Amino acid sequence: MRPVREPLAAADEANLILDRDGQVNVFLAAGLLAPGGFVGADGAPDMAELRASLRHRVSAAPELCRSLSSRGRRHHWLATTPDLEQHVRLVERVDGLPGLERMCAALMNEPLSRERPLWELLVVPSAREAEGGIVLRVHHALADGAAAVGIVQRLFEAAEPGPVVAHPVPARSRRGARSMLLGRGAGVHRVRETLRRNDLAPTMLLGDRSPGRGLTFLSADLDGLAGRMRLRGATVNDALLAGVASGLRAALSAAGEPIPDQLPVSVPVALRRRGSAGNQVGVMLVRLPLALADPDERLRLIAARTREDKRSAREQGTLELMRGPIGARIMDRVARRQRLVAAFVTNVRGPDTTLRLAGAPLVALWPAAVLAGNVRLGVAAVSYGGTMWCCVHFDAAHVPGVAFTGAMNQELVRLGG
Repeated sequence: MRPVREPLAAADEANLILDRDGQVNVFLAAGLLAPGGFVGADGAPDMAELRASLRHRVSAAPELCRSLSSRGRRHHWLATTPDLEQHVRLVERVDGLPGLERMCAALMNEPLSRERPLWELLVVPSAREAEGGIVLRVHHALADGAAAVGIVQRLFEAAEPGPVVAHPVPARSRRGARSMLLGRGAGVHRVRETLRRNDLAPTMLLGDRSPGRGLTFLSADLDGLAGRMRLRGATVNDALLAGVASGLRAALSAAGEPIPDQLPVSVPVALRRRGSAGNQVGVMLVRLPLALADPDERLRLIAARTREDKRSAREQGTLELMRGPIGARIMDRVARRQRLVAAFVTNVRGPDTTLRLAGAPLVALWPAAVLAGNVRLGVAAVSYGGTMWCCVHFDAAHVPGVAFTGAMNQELVRLGG
């Protein structure tokens, strides 16, 4: 009986094309596990117990049980039984949390093997005192940020009983003929802007990337941020963007560059999920005001801009050049010299309940943003367990990451009260 082959969805094929030397298109999430279950009181893991616990969970997740098969320039998924000895591995001990950061930074340059399913779960013994570390890597051809959270929920068990809650995404409004024509016109305009726009002055934020990566973990009180932002007519995502704006001001100043009036950042927006594609996101371009001395006025402007930009991004859907492999090849070439976007910022809503991995409580969870094109800085965040967990990923040879991270953290603390 011939094996069943399933063509990749066009948007997933596009994300596969973006994976190349110097640009590893792999979602990474790092976490800490308290002792319990397969993690001993001293932080030492029992790998046999972990693999036994994960076996049925992996087999129930179709996206983790398929490998790539190529036919010409296109790819198909081929049903595969993962070898958990390869996919769930113990790695060497690191030097505390800074060591885990350095390990994850190095992994952002390491591709996943295409000879087996495109994911892996690495276990790091005693990453912080008695707490064990984990690193989950999933190729973006399998999942965008929201879908990756779903994979995490299938590999982990809920610490409290109850169903896994799927977060609703506002549906696109029904559109008449005139609205559809306007949407297509907006799409053409967006493609032209992507290909031609050249607004940004030369800056250390853009250019060829070095192999040296920096990666720093941050966290902020989610409930405090949410409550204070609600009083200001803003969102937690607006607070994150305000923190990024403060970080950009500090990094530019540390590099001796002038502070521009504003800098545009690319922010993915979750779309209503339809079909089998693992990638279903729109993109909004948010112009962060940097020249304003008053941080509260910066937050107000950011909130006003994102309210409109998010609605527009959901109406427009997936970026036109990322709807298939042909557009992705064009996008990959254009992105190496683009002057439209200065940084990437992504914020994903995490699980509503706390999680355990084979009985070990997950007490921290940091996602890392992929760097692509000529962009040298990315910030990713996820909500989990009453905390917003953030990770700053940067080209360590060109971007003053310490200045950026310090200023971003300070602003998030201020906003959270």
